Amino acid sequence: MHVRHLQVTDFRSWPHADLALDPGPSVLVGANGQGKTNLVEAVGYLATLGSHRVAQDAPLVRDGAQRAVVRGAVVNAGRELLVELEISPGKANRARINRGAAAKPRDVLGILRTVLFAPEDLAIVRGDPGERRRFMDDLLVSRAPRYAGLRADYERVLRQRSALLKTAGGARRGGGSADLRTLEVWDGHLARFGAELLAGRLDLVAALAPHVTSAYASVAATEEATRPSGRVADLHYRSSLGDALPAGYGDPLGERADPAVLEAAMLAELERVRSQEIERGVSLVGPHRDDLELLLGELPAKGYASHGESWSFVLALRLASYHLLTEDGAEPVLILDDVFAELDRRRRARLAELVAGAEQVLVTAAVVEDVPDELSGARFDVREGEVRRVR
Repeated sequence: MHVRHLQVTDFRSWPHADLALDPGPSVLVGANGQGKTNLVEAVGYLATLGSHRVAQDAPLVRDGAQRAVVRGAVVNAGRELLVELEISPGKANRARINRGAAAKPRDVLGILRTVLFAPEDLAIVRGDPGERRRFMDDLLVSRAPRYAGLRADYERVLRQRSALLKTAGGARRGGGSADLRTLEVWDGHLARFGAELLAGRLDLVAALAPHVTSAYASVAATEEATRPSGRVADLHYRSSLGDALPAGYGDPLGERADPAVLEAAMLAELERVRSQEIERGVSLVGPHRDDLELLLGELPAKGYASHGESWSFVLALRLASYHLLTEDGAEPVLILDDVFAELDRRRRARLAELVAGAEQVLVTAAVVEDVPDELSGARFDVREGEVRRVR
């Protein structure tokens, strides 16, 4: 899989940009603020309908413009598809595939897959649980686009149920009562969608964990990382279900997660904590309360890993994602956005060695000297509102 052509209009700082891309490495070189990251961000948006830098679409539209357009010609297994996305803050975004209107933007998911490395990724290790939940859910959607709709359904139900809990809590504190029959209906919706999402995450962690262990050993290349035990870096899913989560779920050697079993467990746990939820006005059970624990040996990476170890874990997560998606049958495009400047020489060289053989690698760098020789393919200079191929 690779992007053969990228075109953007009024996207971020670019009134217009047009790039013909080849398989293999392509390096975009430019000083900070010249717009090189904006271009690879556009590629990521084609794949995910989201940005790795901002949560909302509004900042993606150039100041003074009403909308932005991103177009990409994507080649997969010898077949080319043209994907076009129109981003209109405050309105519904629109999508087209081969110039025919798509039913909804989510229909383009799966046409292009990307794995993006960026300095912001360090938050996956050091940040709050929401960063790790987003990492899991984004990868889930890349593997199976249907999870985009499921994720949206769960978040919608969660908002409505939480609003009802606040109302019920206020009524209780005021000496009144609330109709809990409505809450029971929302319990059912939350458990149904939540169980599907939780099952997907658990199976994802089980599939991803061996790849993370192997990738961390390759990136870190230390005596500890390569000792015979082999599982220095590991993943553990921490569920709000606690002991109600069936044993073995999320373990590489365990059984696949059963949504029906998880739905029953969620309903039971919701009933058990109902009084606490009403008192606090928040939903205490569900995937929105879960976390992905990143382990180095017996200790969590968050709070215990050094800066270098944290970077090694981040790289391992992204490399593991790449290998897992490739196993699924569609090798993703790798995007390395200003990461080499963040790495020491050894990790820089090791990462380049590990990704150089990918079908397509898009790299951004402030100076070309930051890019290892293994990735010296096509080169583009980005400066003063222009992008120009120089090699």
